[in-house]
Amino acid sequence: MTDIQLAFAMMALLMVLMGFRIPIALSMLGCGALGYTLLAGMPSLLEYLGTAPVDKFSTYDLSVVPLFILMGELATRAGITAELFRTCNTWVGHMKGGLAMAAVAGCAAFGAICGSSLATASTMGKVALPEMKRLKYAGGLSAGSLAAGGTLGILIPPSMVLIIFAVLTEQNISKMFIAAFAPGFLAAFGYMLAIAIYVRLYPNSGPRGEKTSFKDKLRSTKDVWHITLIFLIVLGGIYLGFFTPNEAAAVGVVLTAILAFTHGRMSLADFRESILRTAVSSAMIFFIVFGADLFSVFIALSQLPAAGVELIENSGLSPYTVLILMLLTYLVMGCFLDSLAMILLTIPIYFPMIIAMDFGFPVDDVGIWFGILALVVVEVGLITPPVGMNVFIIKSFDSSLTLGACFRGVVPFLMSDIVRVGMLVAFPSITLALVHLLG
Repeated sequence: MTDIQLAFAMMALLMVLMGFRIPIALSMLGCGALGYTLLAGMPSLLEYLGTAPVDKFSTYDLSVVPLFILMGELATRAGITAELFRTCNTWVGHMKGGLAMAAVAGCAAFGAICGSSLATASTMGKVALPEMKRLKYAGGLSAGSLAAGGTLGILIPPSMVLIIFAVLTEQNISKMFIAAFAPGFLAAFGYMLAIAIYVRLYPNSGPRGEKTSFKDKLRSTKDVWHITLIFLIVLGGIYLGFFTPNEAAAVGVVLTAILAFTHGRMSLADFRESILRTAVSSAMIFFIVFGADLFSVFIALSQLPAAGVELIENSGLSPYTVLILMLLTYLVMGCFLDSLAMILLTIPIYFPMIIAMDFGFPVDDVGIWFGILALVVVEVGLITPPVGMNVFIIKSFDSSLTLGACFRGVVPFLMSDIVRVGMLVAFPSITLALVHLLG
């Protein structure tokens, strides 16, 4: 068996292990260790294991992970989701499908201080789904809008998946955050447009809510001034260069904790629980990162990425054709794998190939652009059958919803996603303009 054949064999074994629901960290660690041993020998593997964990986890950039996780935990427990949804509903709830639009807008706002898709879908679903049911919204539209809106949690910065991508590919986290800003809000706009079109095709699916005066709209906006302030300080500080992502995350944690306590919704027991959940989540992510690092080293040793670059150069395919084929594989994998698994499994192979191709602009820009594209397509996997984790989360809140209705409800949002991916591929400036302006 050649080195490249061994790499494919280990990738197949990895898929089998994950299919048997072996944790992804253990699967990647085991396959990486086995492949590394077969290629370089056990002494070389032990030497790597003796130094790599310290080198990897003493990286300053990784400290941003537990900080943003804690910020998300505190935001979830602060009970701000209801205020965000209520404010968004005050502004757009009187429109046809307005409640669904308010849910998407609320998800976008909450995602800006949370960074987790599952947390965004879960917290907003608890608040918005009962109200949609009260107004007799179609179950598919309700589930689809909340599941799709939840995906904004990993697209609008801060994003855990984006941070992991940046660390693994040695990209600048600040630039990645800046690059994700426009595509994130383009996603929110696209989802709201999809709702507007859907309720015109099916008028009874999303009835109008109560009209509110302009005075009520302004009053509701005042109720979320503190959330807006945190958003502006944390992300504005990063974009304007006042903070590094790590410093911004620390500031965000302090401000969110103050908000949680001053609103009277968080006790010391809740705070301890947030710390504990953050520690558990961070340990899980770091274990996954270490497994992915070992697997990436094995893939590099096998020369599979170099062979892939050579194959592409000899194939005559254009860089954009190769890129589209890669994105299509993400769409297929999204039917079976979660977002982090897809990123960790493909980046060791895809990223060197992408960097080696000529797209007509600098290599640093290509890395950032591809990272956002990968994140966007991975985000689509969160609402595609048969896995669609966000869909299952929303369904768990209402037993009357059928799985078929939920997945039919996400179809308009999937169509919006396809259009958006096409725009981001065709016009890289959508992603890179802010990076050049603020970088």
